[in-house]
Amino acid sequence: MSNVTIKIEGIEYRVDERLTILQAARQCGYNIPTLCSWKDGKCSLASCRVCLVAVNGEKRLVPSCAYPVRDGLEISINDPQAIIARRTSVELLLSNHSMDCQSCPKNGQCELLEVARIVGARPDIYEGEKTPTTYDDLAPGLIRDTSKCILCGRCIEACKELQGLGILGFENRGFKTIVGPTANRSFSEVPCIQCGQCINVCPTGALMENSEIDKLDEAFREGKIVFVQTAPAVRAAIGEEFGEKIGTSCTGKMVAALHRLGFYRVFDTNFGADLTIMEEANEWIHRIATRATSPMITSCSPGWVNYIEYYYKELLPHLSSCKSPHEMVGAIIKSYYAEKHGLDRSKICVVSIMPCTAKKYEKERPENSVDGIKDVDVVLTTRELAKIIRRAGITWKKLPNEEFDHDLIGEYTGAGVIFGVSGGVMEAAVRTAYHILTGKELEPVEFTPVRGLKGIKEASLLINGNTYNLAVASGMRNAKKILDEIKKGNSKYDFVEIMGCPGGCINGGGQPFVKELFLPNEDDDILETYLSKRAQVLYDKDKFKTVRRSHLNKDVIRLYEDYLQEPGSPIAHKLLHTKYNNKREKYPNIHEEGMYGEK
Repeated sequence: MSNVTIKIEGIEYRVDERLTILQAARQCGYNIPTLCSWKDGKCSLASCRVCLVAVNGEKRLVPSCAYPVRDGLEISINDPQAIIARRTSVELLLSNHSMDCQSCPKNGQCELLEVARIVGARPDIYEGEKTPTTYDDLAPGLIRDTSKCILCGRCIEACKELQGLGILGFENRGFKTIVGPTANRSFSEVPCIQCGQCINVCPTGALMENSEIDKLDEAFREGKIVFVQTAPAVRAAIGEEFGEKIGTSCTGKMVAALHRLGFYRVFDTNFGADLTIMEEANEWIHRIATRATSPMITSCSPGWVNYIEYYYKELLPHLSSCKSPHEMVGAIIKSYYAEKHGLDRSKICVVSIMPCTAKKYEKERPENSVDGIKDVDVVLTTRELAKIIRRAGITWKKLPNEEFDHDLIGEYTGAGVIFGVSGGVMEAAVRTAYHILTGKELEPVEFTPVRGLKGIKEASLLINGNTYNLAVASGMRNAKKILDEIKKGNSKYDFVEIMGCPGGCINGGGQPFVKELFLPNEDDDILETYLSKRAQVLYDKDKFKTVRRSHLNKDVIRLYEDYLQEPGSPIAHKLLHTKYNNKREKYPNIHEEGMYGEK
């Protein structure tokens, strides 16, 4: 690596020779507008033409997102031709854009409108026919509205680069070009894992979660007994929706807001995480003792479960049969809790606030129900929670800090909190499995080898003279490497954790958007560090909890004594475990039939 000397508006800078003009300009304190650059200033398409600049030695304007720096390069962002060209590019995008901004779910966070403001674009300069619209709301997790799409290609790149899939691509040619699954199918008709990473990078409202706020409203209107639970990752990010800096813990204010929204009880999904560990750790130990299918792979992430059902049907026996934590909480509320309090379970509505769009699909799985009654009725994302808080007129800054309700299932441990970050499930499971096998507590309680945001992490653990090899992967591109080894019979692992989203739930498809345009008060490197900041919130919560091991959760202990008997019991299996399906039968030739992924 070496540096080169460039000039921007006549001022000299030393920058890494591997950078593009856009990346270098950002490091030097210039924010060139762009709509197709999607990650760290990188762009493989240069399609939006909004970042055009003038450079010496070129008779044309160049896209700064795709033009590499070189020694002696002189760049002008403020060049009169560049100013006009950038404005014209945005005006052309606006001419084919649905301008129902007031009703758009991206209102207030639309990058197109913010860039239009920056470049001074005029909305009515170009008028004419618009590209025919496709509106797809058939999938539980995602909505696609091509009338809002600007063909930037960010979603295509995210699906391909982050997840190693290829669900989205450009369809048709010329003026009729749209972005969607092959043959313009619905998300419900293709092997999309519903992870929502495409939503996170979309600059407009073309891709959004399929909102269930109306279902919540209906439950209240019908007089249902409405419970709410929140996933650990939600507290690490919800404050961002109300101007809090990234990395601010907002548990107390979040709970206070939920109390004011009228829920019957406000519970923490962390209780379900502790319960998951009791079942999952014991399941792993049973597999070891009986030499059953190994390695066992975690099942908390519904995006990941979708992936293995679509793409690795041969490996389904490796999946833990445990439901995810929020499904377990729903099942316990509608059984144990309802019986103890004399509630009619048919009148109970369980609402889960999740960082994840795939959870919306997960709750619809028939396997996640007991005696024909769904465990969870409504799933709202972190962003949807922010919307209903605003709608209720609640002033975030004035909220006090309040505690979750403690009523039979309210307690949770530090082990439950760290479920929201990649490696957290593994760490929590190790803490309890070690105790079950040795009768002692793992010291130190932090199992740091599985911490951090690397796509693949490896560790080993010595228990009773036996060494167990562990692996953690987040994002399907990383998971594929481990799965291919297992499929070949070359895997050295005994236990594997896989999360659907890179970094885990803190980076779920339903979390607050992290876009530099709307974060003027954050640190310069925030796009690189925001996941670490969210993760640290959860690790700090764990660190300062008095009880940090799931098997020491008093409410979980009482639940087994009073109702479930023991981990893996028949009633535990009925309520807390699930089954999986071979979805490949629905798509026997995924790539051959024209999906955009690699063969």
